[in-house]
Amino acid sequence: MKKVNDILSHKGKRVTSVTPSTTVLDALKIMAEQNIGSVMVMEGPRYLGIMTERDYSRKVILKGKSSTDTEVSEIMTNDLPIVTLSDTVEFCMQLMADKNIRYLPVFDNEVICGIVSINDLVKETILTQQETITHLKEYLHS
Repeated sequence: MKKVNDILSHKGKRVTSVTPSTTVLDALKIMAEQNIGSVMVMEGPRYLGIMTERDYSRKVILKGKSSTDTEVSEIMTNDLPIVTLSDTVEFCMQLMADKNIRYLPVFDNEVICGIVSINDLVKETILTQQETITHLKEYLHS
């Protein structure tokens, strides 16, 4: 059974973060430059929350706020469930489905060490299925 650690070993444990006082526009620029859909909101080593494209669209655009005047701390999501390196891909997928979310912060001994997205989970599931098919083909041809 694949675990969160397997995903992070493929994609890396790099965490892109901003401070709570970063403007939404600056956070969006970072996300665009790195082709990512979220940034962690950190104060030093301390995790405070996450800002996603969904947060931007629902809490800035739809409410008529300005992305140049709004700080990330005003729109970030700070109540996401967290997962650990030993949690399974299946557990994460169920958690995301139950909570209707797309990202999960990953912690190792109370320290943020990465993030997994629904896209990461789908890729890992496909990879696992491809490995299973390869093993079955090898078994049938032996």
